[in-house]
Amino acid sequence: MEYNLADLFESVVDVVPGREALVSADHPGTGAVRRLTYAELDAAANRVAHHLLDSGLKAGDHLGLHLYNGTEYLQTVLACLKARLVPVNVNYRYVEEELVHLYNDADLAALVFDGEFTGRVAAALPRTAGLRHLIRVGPAPEGAPEPSVTPVAYADAEAAGSPERGFPARSADDLFIIYTGGTTGMPKGVMWRSEDLFFAGLGGGAPTGQPVASPQELAERVAAGGEGLVFFPTPPLMHGTSTLTAFIAFNYGQKVVVHRKFVPEEVLRTIAAERVTSVSLVGDAMLRPLADALGGPLAGTDLSSLFAVSSSGAVLSGTVRAQFLALAPKVMLLNNFGSSESGFNGTATGDPTDRAFRLRMNARTRVVHPVTHEPVPPGEPGRLAQRGHVPLGYYNDPAKTAETFFRRDGERWVLLGDMATVDEEGLVTVLGRGSQCINTGGEKVYPEEVEQALKAHPDVYDALVAGVPDPAWGSRVAAVVQLRAGAPEPTLEEIQSHCRTRLAGYKIPRRLVITPAVQRSPSGKADYRWAKAVATRTTPGQPGPGAGPGPQPEPAGPPAPGPDATPPRT
Repeated sequence: MEYNLADLFESVVDVVPGREALVSADHPGTGAVRRLTYAELDAAANRVAHHLLDSGLKAGDHLGLHLYNGTEYLQTVLACLKARLVPVNVNYRYVEEELVHLYNDADLAALVFDGEFTGRVAAALPRTAGLRHLIRVGPAPEGAPEPSVTPVAYADAEAAGSPERGFPARSADDLFIIYTGGTTGMPKGVMWRSEDLFFAGLGGGAPTGQPVASPQELAERVAAGGEGLVFFPTPPLMHGTSTLTAFIAFNYGQKVVVHRKFVPEEVLRTIAAERVTSVSLVGDAMLRPLADALGGPLAGTDLSSLFAVSSSGAVLSGTVRAQFLALAPKVMLLNNFGSSESGFNGTATGDPTDRAFRLRMNARTRVVHPVTHEPVPPGEPGRLAQRGHVPLGYYNDPAKTAETFFRRDGERWVLLGDMATVDEEGLVTVLGRGSQCINTGGEKVYPEEVEQALKAHPDVYDALVAGVPDPAWGSRVAAVVQLRAGAPEPTLEEIQSHCRTRLAGYKIPRRLVITPAVQRSPSGKADYRWAKAVATRTTPGQPGPGAGPGPQPEPAGPPAPGPDATPPRT
């Protein structure tokens, strides 16, 4: 047996077949709870895997998952891994043009999609080369145009396949592709070998302990251990962190709970009902509405089982951490750091009021010069980089791969997008994404630091920061702010006064745009392209552009505005 994700999962199934593995707390179509044991999930994945192979797909073909959360998502990922197909996540908020790009860029041969997206799939399909097999979960909306390739109903696909295994031998080299969010550019497909993803993204079977020394040891650990841990990844499973969280739970032989969409009140009810021990989410955009619900309509919800809430992809601000801990003081809040290109890098140190994001990185992570790739001296800014178990590169993008991945001392390295410094003791301070750095009069400002200061204001619900052109300084700092419901609108001077207690003068926002809702991805990640567009196009005293046309994300808070929403104000 090799370090292959499907082999490892099957080894766990064989030692705890009757243990509960997966719970869909609001299964699509019925709203009922669907429960699968490890043996049932294994057989269900086998059925879909055999259907895919019987339909003419072959090892190495790419399958897109254009789905909301549900048992079908993880069942299909497992089916792909079992059949040696390559799973590819698809952002379900994409519209026709974005889908055409991703379907073609990823060379999809098959697609599993929610019925709700039938119209978008039908529109994109004629301009998609190679996509020849469709499976639809649930019915299409009434009147939606049918795709030119007739979809197979998911239930029919599952019924048609054998529940037995009987697959050819797999490899540690089998691929798993994670497409990036695309909030700072076009999405890119990160190519992971199964073995590398197991160690870098899943902690080698023990993210908080000693990785396994052999593939067989994973099942041995599960057989020797108990049950009782319940993992609840609340962001969309198409966000890599959520799928990896589910697989971490599977590697422990524990239970995974999923919701179709993030609804704060329902999340809290499910934590109580399923005795959830660990929740994963993305930043303040998800934790703040949980805290608001827990302090309001869901006050008194039983969270006694909850041990930890972890954030990845966005930093939990000190203000929101304090708000949640006042209501759930026994819960441990973790700011984890990782990316599609690196897996897991480390967890933030310090108390909830820390203004800087400081990490005790793992042994594979370094801060290096962005050009020479040599380690930087303590205190000097550089780029985060990781060695060893790293991706092979970006799918279909050799130029970007050459920019981001390199070899040194006989090892593969990946150069991450985040700027950072390291101190004498090896403690890393993450400054922010280099691509979002604002150069104002020669001084560098990282948006994340300013956003932390803004969100400490009692009337600010959410905020993003971007640079806007300035004839004298090159760029100036602009804040795009969403206020709490009913809060009075602050002036720029009031916001600046608040920030001056926390930031150096050159970091203070010089423009303030008030918007009905800050636009983020469905997972809660910042959409800096949107923030820059709003901040740049909005002129003081004139109507702003609003959130723009097209579908809006579903933020964890007040609903995002549509094209006719109230425009931002400056």
